[in-house]
Amino acid sequence: MEEDILNSLNEDLEDVIDEGRQMIQDAELQDRFNEIKTETELFIRKHPIQSVLAGALAGYVIGKIFKS
Repeated sequence: MEEDILNSLNEDLEDVIDEGRQMIQDAELQDRFNEIKTETELFIRKHPIQSVLAGALAGYVIGKIFKS
């Protein structure tokens, strides 16, 4: 009986620890996404013509791929 209680508590504790890890990973992922977004915005502001050309080229290539 006591062993069942301990096993149940261990399982609950493992679940809580896993949830905590997941929350930390989600926060880190969100932070990294925000960093990439900021870097992209800065690049576009520094190089607007190249950014427009790159976007147009990417659109052209994607259009050709899906048209085939």
